[in-house]
Amino acid sequence: MADANVFIGSLIFIEELAEKIAAVIAPQRDRLDACLIFPSMPAVLKLNKLGSFDFMKLMGGAKAGAKKDSPIKKFFGALKKNNDNFEEQLLKLIRTLPAVLKFLPSQQARDGGNYIQSLQYWLGGNAENLENLVLSTSQSYVPALKGVDFGCEDPQLFPEVGIWHPMAPGMYEDLKEYLNWYDTRRDTKFAADAPVIGLVMQRSHLVTGDEGHYSGVVSELEAQGAKVVPVFAGGLDFSAPVKKFFYDPIYKSTNFVDCVVSLTGFALVGGPARQDAPKAVDALKKLNVPYLVSLPLVFQTTEEWMASELGVHPVQVALQVALPELDGGIEPIVFAGRDSNTGKSHSLPDRIDVLCSRAIKWANLAKKKVAEKKVAITVFSFPPDKGNVGTAAYLNVFGSIYKVLQDLKAQGYTVDGVPEQEEDLIKLILNDQEARFNSADLNIAYKMNVDEYQKLCSYSGELEANWGKAPGKLNSQGQNLLIYGKQFGNVFIGVQPTFGYEGDPMALLFSRSASPHHGFAAYYTFLESIFKADAVLHFGTHGSLEFMPGKQVGMSDLCYPDSLIGTIPNIYYYAANNPSEATIAKRRSYANTISYLTPPAENAGLYKGLKELKELIASYQTLRESGRGPAICNTIIETARQCNLDKDIKLPEEDAKELDLAQRDSLVGQAYSRLMEIESRLLPCGLHVVGSPPTAMEAIATLVNIAEIDRPEGDPPVKGLPGILARSINRNMEEIYLNNNRGVLQDVELNQRMTEVCRLAVRAFVEDRTDKDGRVSIKALNKFAQMTGLGAQEPWVNVIKDTEFKKANKDELRSLFGYLEFCLTQIVKDNELGALEQALKGGYVEPGPGGDPIRNPSVLPTGKNIHALDPQSIPTQAALKSARVVVERLLERQKLDNGNAWPETIAVVLWGTDNIKTYGESLAQVMCMVGIKPVPDALGRVNKLEVIPLEELGRPRVDVVVNCSGVFRDLFVNQMNLLDRAVKMAAELDEPEDMNFVRKHARQQAEEMGISMRQAATRIFSNASGSYSSNVNLAVENSSWSDEQQLQEMYLSRKSFAFNSDRPGAGGEEQREVFESALKSVDATFQNLDSSEISLTDVSHYFDSDPTKLVSGLRTDGKLPSSYIADTTTANAQVRSLGETVRLDARTKLLNPKWYEGMLNSGYEGVREIQKRLTNTVGWSATSGQVDNWVYDEANTTFIDDDDMQKRLMDMNPNSFRKLVATFLEANGRGYWEATPDQIDRLRQLYMDVEDKIEGVD
Repeated sequence: MADANVFIGSLIFIEELAEKIAAVIAPQRDRLDACLIFPSMPAVLKLNKLGSFDFMKLMGGAKAGAKKDSPIKKFFGALKKNNDNFEEQLLKLIRTLPAVLKFLPSQQARDGGNYIQSLQYWLGGNAENLENLVLSTSQSYVPALKGVDFGCEDPQLFPEVGIWHPMAPGMYEDLKEYLNWYDTRRDTKFAADAPVIGLVMQRSHLVTGDEGHYSGVVSELEAQGAKVVPVFAGGLDFSAPVKKFFYDPIYKSTNFVDCVVSLTGFALVGGPARQDAPKAVDALKKLNVPYLVSLPLVFQTTEEWMASELGVHPVQVALQVALPELDGGIEPIVFAGRDSNTGKSHSLPDRIDVLCSRAIKWANLAKKKVAEKKVAITVFSFPPDKGNVGTAAYLNVFGSIYKVLQDLKAQGYTVDGVPEQEEDLIKLILNDQEARFNSADLNIAYKMNVDEYQKLCSYSGELEANWGKAPGKLNSQGQNLLIYGKQFGNVFIGVQPTFGYEGDPMALLFSRSASPHHGFAAYYTFLESIFKADAVLHFGTHGSLEFMPGKQVGMSDLCYPDSLIGTIPNIYYYAANNPSEATIAKRRSYANTISYLTPPAENAGLYKGLKELKELIASYQTLRESGRGPAICNTIIETARQCNLDKDIKLPEEDAKELDLAQRDSLVGQAYSRLMEIESRLLPCGLHVVGSPPTAMEAIATLVNIAEIDRPEGDPPVKGLPGILARSINRNMEEIYLNNNRGVLQDVELNQRMTEVCRLAVRAFVEDRTDKDGRVSIKALNKFAQMTGLGAQEPWVNVIKDTEFKKANKDELRSLFGYLEFCLTQIVKDNELGALEQALKGGYVEPGPGGDPIRNPSVLPTGKNIHALDPQSIPTQAALKSARVVVERLLERQKLDNGNAWPETIAVVLWGTDNIKTYGESLAQVMCMVGIKPVPDALGRVNKLEVIPLEELGRPRVDVVVNCSGVFRDLFVNQMNLLDRAVKMAAELDEPEDMNFVRKHARQQAEEMGISMRQAATRIFSNASGSYSSNVNLAVENSSWSDEQQLQEMYLSRKSFAFNSDRPGAGGEEQREVFESALKSVDATFQNLDSSEISLTDVSHYFDSDPTKLVSGLRTDGKLPSSYIADTTTANAQVRSLGETVRLDARTKLLNPKWYEGMLNSGYEGVREIQKRLTNTVGWSATSGQVDNWVYDEANTTFIDDDDMQKRLMDMNPNSFRKLVATFLEANGRGYWEATPDQIDRLRQLYMDVEDKIEGVD
């Protein structure tokens, strides 16, 4: 820059880069003859200067004389308020300037006019325009060229929007004109019913001659028989050409195109900075065709992308994959590479072939007759066992499929041979009526011989390195490959083969470079080439396809998800509360996801001794100061022991008479607090059936929990009901929660009264809005909509009016119940079957966020194409605030449990879904621990860091070892970059080591290992790219492990891949030695629970990532670290020990009649859910040792000792019941459960009995 006369810059949208450029340009700015900066970050945009036309002066910058109402000043002001429409603001500025220029001095006006002209040159973009930009700027502003006339031409202008075709004589601004040319072409002919594909392109590529990749797509589509309408926009609002050119020119409201493929890689409205998703969704909903967004490589050359395990560069994923997903974009296929020498884009023929084939398949769904369409429904079976066929999170799979089949038949699909009962449907899939009682294979739909398989499956030879020659041992009888399932006319219901490694611990250990087995490949080959499916419907969360090896994002032809799915449109029912794994399915298996609801939640309630204990506490509250108080207290102590609460609260050995009233109150308060914790815990009851929304009455518990939360971001802001009630009696809700958690009897009682009032008020509200069938009444909704104030006639007002909280703020109540009105209508709506119908007829499935409906009711109604969030938007300020509270409580609890000593290192697990649901709370917790604050840039993207001074922090910086799930790694690579930078920033601070444990440990590791401090400060780990989980869960689920050391070796070998912010595009690099060294100093392990729907034993992921026993083995003192779980499922965020949380989970689910009876109402699948909870409990024993013996004892009493229960389980699902019995025996055999000889004898006999039943032996 020191010798430059002119600086020109554009599209500088990464803040770090903008700051570096500004730091170089700003000191040179006054010396430069011209400084031209086009759409970029404000930090560099304000440096624009052309003669006397100076952005800084006009916006009131460093020099005086700025106009107060300067349009440039307004532009920057508007940008701060609304950074989502950057380009619109800039164009508004340019449109405004000519009107302002005439009021400026003549020279300033002339220079302003030249700036507008320079922007026109730049936006024109072709070689002539860019040459004239340089020449005109030079002749006007470079002193050495004063008086020189280069004969510059005026800017060559192009249509702002238009239609382009590589064979056309020019650009078209009218669809009729384009079609007149297109339909009279002599070089090609199309079928009368040929699909029409709309392509969206950037004008800049067309005018600069860099359109080879676009031409490649157009040519391939036409070669495959499709017509094309390739449109472009000069700016970044591509909704304009969509609206103008994709509708029939005669029937204006009818779509002319059958599918839209964006080749820009950008959101439909907006560019690399932000996007306007609502505007995009509105345009795409009206058009109502599938919307595919494919990618040209931007930040990598073709060779770099091919060699990368990550696939597409993390920055491009954030800008060009995550943002288009908010518009409902699907299928992020890389179709164009970038030349390493010229930087120009070029076609990737094999990728374009896949893209075009898939786009045409989607388009044909709108063309093909319904009666002729073929649909392949795919169910999962994991772990591989007939008792597990139809596995999906919280979904009654066969009940849902039965409903889908009925719906398809009603629409005119050819659906034959469906039985009258869904139970009979299960039998048909499992072979025949006796299949679940004998050992025969699942129903075989097709036998594929090896020759046919090798001919149809182009990649079959690549699988031989892992699996040998076909047919192999899986899904094979030795000669043929077997496809399991059953055909019902044009609908095939098939069972997806399992991953294949489940029973082999050594394969689980080394399966990083695995591949699908021949049976897996044969299944998808059958769907595409033999059954010839027009679409596949993957049924429920989740299968193995999307987790097969390959790049994280931006598949190549060597990536197995891409090879397996082939060209079949993939529709995928996915749980609404799991946006992270749904996003993996979207990106890696090209799924058009459709969300389904989790079952309606209920409060867990109390049962058996717990119910008796509550009654005793009620008696104590009445008689506490009487002579009977101590005797009742003694009974409470004894009953609490019988309920195993002695592990959760300290129960005295002495007689209660020896305690004073305050001590007795404290003891009873702690017991009462634990009881209410159990009673009020939300749990999903039963399993969801697709297309069956809950009734309004079933939604009450969910609404109560929605009502608890303050929502300051709302419009208008909404205050939570507990806080409203607390303020009405001049109390602070946070103080009540804290005292409740400590067992202060008076506040435990107050909290319980408030909870009851909340429940009664919400129930009264719902009852007032429902008809006799429990459904929402339209008349009642209209009544509420007309309501101008809260009168005494409103039932929920009457509830509150008759309590101690009668002074509750009426305006706050009005806002809250207005919001609950919206939430109620969302909960009981349903579009799960409607969205499937839409997808199968080639329509647009409206996008929507996934997550926890209590935290974010906009997740509802279900039946949406699930998206995550803008990964650069987290953590939010609200998440930072919540994170500080949790970290403070975690550190307080750790100090309380460990002699007032600060923990020096905490091992943290980060999950993808959790961070989506909470907008980055656990991410923010890690930042908070090390004392570094994430800060948004000028466009609101969180990519900067600030050190929190020790004085402000008020404690030492705590070291961390962060293990990111494979899904978090895929979705939030930029946040991993931020975390690594934060830890290394803390390590490099010049602070005392007793106040900076990050620095202390990094220095020690650097000395021991002979590496730099920066290398030693590596703390952000995950799996290798394309690999997921530690496989500890698979080993536990399949009982395929010898000892705990083998599990720990799996964890270390698979989770020790480090992220390095100094090489962000490199992906995970194996750093096992650093990983083990960092784990040696861990004092506590820590995970988060953020949703009532998923707890510790509901899924295997949590114990799969738990390093508690592993740390004990690595520490030199062998000490078992403390283990904590943060529970933010309610407004009362708590930090419990792992043991406390396991006990709470057991009491509210596995051992709770309300939960297991709800599950058994779903029959076959309900038994599997019970067995799964017990298996996951064993997993916690294996990784942490934090499961008490009584949990196994009580489970055995509930499910084995009860003869009636035993019979029900065996009759409903004998395979899962056998697994349940085997798990009890395994828990005892591994030393986790001290069972009596009688219990073991009974279990062994039972195992033989169920084996006989399955084998058909009387």
